[in-house]
Amino acid sequence: MIKQGYQRGLLCGIILLLIAMASCGEAPRPEPSHLKTEDDYIKPLPGPSDTIAATTAAKGEVLIGYSDCATCHKEDQRSVGPAFQDIAKRYPVQDVYIKYLAEKIRKGGSRSWGYAVMTPHETLTTAEAALMAAYILSLRQRP
Repeated sequence: MIKQGYQRGLLCGIILLLIAMASCGEAPRPEPSHLKTEDDYIKPLPGPSDTIAATTAAKGEVLIGYSDCATCHKEDQRSVGPAFQDIAKRYPVQDVYIKYLAEKIRKGGSRSWGYAVMTPHETLTTAEAALMAAYILSLRQRP
């Protein structure tokens, strides 16, 4: 009786494995509807933008260069996290958003850009994180 149950379980497992292997050759599935357009992905916030001084942006760029940001972010294309340029398109250059992004950098978070989770960077000071956020938002000013 046990042997017969074992054989049925093994047979079911083999059938499921064959079905799974056969489905691997299917055409790729379309992206989820919430990622279909750039506007849906970026969700730009309204508001005027200030300018960021070149020296401030340069300091932030150096801090990002020495951090682990490049592990998950690229300047102009999505990776594990959003591209820096996409972040700059979403948020107007305003102090409130620089502070908000600085806190996100320090505390980490998720669900702002999908399901990826950003690890906290609590060793950064608030001022350092603000410089990094300012650099990211300065990308909005580029032609």
